[in-house]
Amino acid sequence: MQTLHAEVVAISPLTEFVHKVILKPAQSVTFEAGQYLQVVLGEKDKRAFSIASRPSQCDELELHIGASAVDSYAMQTLEHLRAAHADKRLVTIEAGLGISQLRLQCERPIILLAGGTGFSYAKSMADHLSEIECDRPVLFYWGVREESALYAHTEMQAWADSRKNFEFIPVVENPTDTWTGHTGYVHKAVMSDIMSLAPYDIYMAGRFDMIGIVRDDFLAHGAIRENMYADAFAFIK
Repeated sequence: MQTLHAEVVAISPLTEFVHKVILKPAQSVTFEAGQYLQVVLGEKDKRAFSIASRPSQCDELELHIGASAVDSYAMQTLEHLRAAHADKRLVTIEAGLGISQLRLQCERPIILLAGGTGFSYAKSMADHLSEIECDRPVLFYWGVREESALYAHTEMQAWADSRKNFEFIPVVENPTDTWTGHTGYVHKAVMSDIMSLAPYDIYMAGRFDMIGIVRDDFLAHGAIRENMYADAFAFIK
């Protein structure tokens, strides 16, 4: 873990409720694809967010912060960052956290599964796999409630088109009549597409209650517990 100061370079909306934050650390950051950072609001108040950047972007960190409730965990962090940006002062962050980073020392195919802004966790790994020209099959499932939440649909389709072993599968829980892709819960789409999850390394990010359900359903669908990765596992039974 590195503790350092960072400039808030930009904050921009991705959707009505999701914002992209660009941080420029005072020194280069070392982290692995799939790790997260904490924004330090106080000595005992640290807010965790996945790093959307790939590790080679060590001089710039990208976060996707989903904030809707006025006084929520995420909104308080966003306001802290906005104030620092307006006042041109640095924020304190702790980077290189987490134990569910991408493992490259095997040949198993990969499933990246993200719910909502858990997308940022999977994006870091997807971009890194593209950069190192990984030849393992990679299936990226991104589940959202409404089509409008697929703020990086074009970007990830371009990622999938970049290599024949990459596939991007967006899943919409409440689709419109014009939606032609997968519908329902994202992990159900995975199980519908794949007969057995035993051969796969599986990386997951989303709400803790969601991840608990996904883990149990995936285990029943053949997944190997040792090949499933989610930082949420440390906080759920």
